[in-house]
Amino acid sequence: MNDAPVVTATRVHVHDDQLARLERDRLVLSAEERRWGRRRVKTEKGRELVLALPTGSVLEPGHVLHVDRESYVVIEAAVEAVLVISPRDRDEMVRVAFEVGNRHFTVAIDGDRLLVPDDVAMEQLLERIGVPWKRDRAVFAPLGAGHRHDH
Repeated sequence: MNDAPVVTATRVHVHDDQLARLERDRLVLSAEERRWGRRRVKTEKGRELVLALPTGSVLEPGHVLHVDRESYVVIEAAVEAVLVISPRDRDEMVRVAFEVGNRHFTVAIDGDRLLVPDDVAMEQLLERIGVPWKRDRAVFAPLGAGHRHDH
């Protein structure tokens, strides 16, 4: 499909009443995918969009990405593999967050727990620190933009 709409902004500012008569479609992306600004994507209902976003753009869950005559596309965060960390106190939480950030990984806060990508380097770090953790699947919405050395 060569006539796919080209999306150049991370958000369309539109009022809910304007969307009420349109079909809702979703673009479900992982935390990492929400940072890939130049590529073709396919929505849940099969619509193809071409992302041509400015460098450094991050798609935010809940934002409307595209609107046309019949429909609109909302960004949603995918459920993905994470390590769930349960620090025993505030100091341990701060230490874990520092260590994760120091390795250029992203971290999300989920109540009194921290979430990090399910990655061997993170697993090794958590074992070394001795903080309680487990594997799970959850929506991962990291703080800040972070970056990884291996990308």
